[in-house]
Amino acid sequence: MAVDPQAQAILDAMAALPQRAMSEETPEQFREVLIGLASIKGPVTNAARTEDREIPGPGGEIPIRIYRPESRELLPVIVYFHGGGFVGGNIETLDGVCRGLSVGVPAVVVSVDYRLAPEAPFPAAVDDCEAAVRWVSDHAEAIGAVGSRLAVAGDSAGGNLGAVVARRARDAGGPPISFQLLIYPCTDMTCSKPSHSENGEGYLLTAERMRWFYGHYLAGCDPRHPDLSPLLVGDLSGLPPALVITAEFDPLRDEGEAYAARLSEAGVAAASTRYDGMIHAFFGMSGTIDAADRAMAEAVLALREALG
Repeated sequence: MAVDPQAQAILDAMAALPQRAMSEETPEQFREVLIGLASIKGPVTNAARTEDREIPGPGGEIPIRIYRPESRELLPVIVYFHGGGFVGGNIETLDGVCRGLSVGVPAVVVSVDYRLAPEAPFPAAVDDCEAAVRWVSDHAEAIGAVGSRLAVAGDSAGGNLGAVVARRARDAGGPPISFQLLIYPCTDMTCSKPSHSENGEGYLLTAERMRWFYGHYLAGCDPRHPDLSPLLVGDLSGLPPALVITAEFDPLRDEGEAYAARLSEAGVAAASTRYDGMIHAFFGMSGTIDAADRAMAEAVLALREALG
């Protein structure tokens, strides 16, 4: 299938911007690009109330944003980890996604502004996200949620963090996680799947960019480490049910789908949906790309059914 015309329009717009060599780009410059990319979205619903605060973390205070729709009842809770290659992104860049999930499920959504590389390389991001899930589980009622109805969710790097945190929670005996929503997650940092070469150039996220991300994040660590590449973990049994969303023209497509397959083989209820014609980052472009609206509806339904 060809790239969807709406996604192609995004690619054309990005290609028309001034280009700089990857070797010359700084993390600060990349973070500015992400802010611009985050503006490619439709109208943002204001139906969810928000509260910004800080919680204790292993490297200092962790900023979070809490989203809550109008409700007098205690709601399920979703802890969301943004994408950005472990180098960029923050609680602003996926604000629309978190609002959509909060209102759609409905649920309390807690978006985590974890530490970024290269200033804070692996395992800082994982440690922050795990600490945030534990805090949410311990303080669920205080934020209007039910701790026993908790899901983790994330896109790209955030999908990686969601998968790793879910496995850490399994190994530690808690906190209980009921579901994991993994949106085009990176699950194999060896970058050895065919889609890395098939989709490695011309589709927004490139193979070169992935190497740049991992160079900052890994800081010399073995990419096969279980907290870096959840696909390579030996035992995936006992993990929470999952929905894995992938995009046809995405370098991360194959490793996301392979992770869903391995979960299923381990007896985990895992579904995988590939959005044909789509590129990396499409999920956050609701209102601009029709497939983003369909993917959001699928994610909302899966979370609603899993969290009761």
